[in-house]
Amino acid sequence: MRKPIVTTFLTLDGVMQAPGGPGEDDDGFALGGWSVNYWDELMNQTMGAFMGKPFDLVLGRKTYDIFAAYWPEAPEEAGGKPLNEATKYVASRGNPTLEWSKSVLIEGDVAQGIAMLKREDGPELQVHGSGNLIQTLMRQGLVDQYVLWVFPLVVGSGKRLFADGIVPSALKLVDSKVSTTGVVIGTYAPAGEIVTGSFALDSE
Repeated sequence: MRKPIVTTFLTLDGVMQAPGGPGEDDDGFALGGWSVNYWDELMNQTMGAFMGKPFDLVLGRKTYDIFAAYWPEAPEEAGGKPLNEATKYVASRGNPTLEWSKSVLIEGDVAQGIAMLKREDGPELQVHGSGNLIQTLMRQGLVDQYVLWVFPLVVGSGKRLFADGIVPSALKLVDSKVSTTGVVIGTYAPAGEIVTGSFALDSE
């Protein structure tokens, strides 16, 4: 079994849109690049460890285009070698030409395609960015782990990871770190249905 693992940067108000620069997602979002000035050595080490084990990628079309425009030209940068060597499974409504090496279009229903990938032997399936794709994976219960980098700022509006209509579910915190700049890196695993209760005093 292969585990789909979602990793994404979030603001405190849950926005995942354009953390790395204004060119990532134009769509009228004015605060692209909000994550850049928070980076520190612990975050470098955490990302290095995350990408230092065998993995393949599952990417939405927009994130794929961003990665494919940069990483083949930057193979010596941190993360460049594993990203270029990974197999990239791409979700797209069209039939794009995928020129980045080891790129494979997920044909037909995306959820069914990723469910099939999960059943195969192989390395974990890392999902970076790709907000629309992640929504599909969450609705179908296909995410095995979340690595959420929560930055200490709010942006007020933008595309959110946990958008309206998401299936309610519980999560279990399995690891956490805090950077010197206040970024909380939490690793969560699905933990079944939400169990509710009440703090109201028993009147009897």
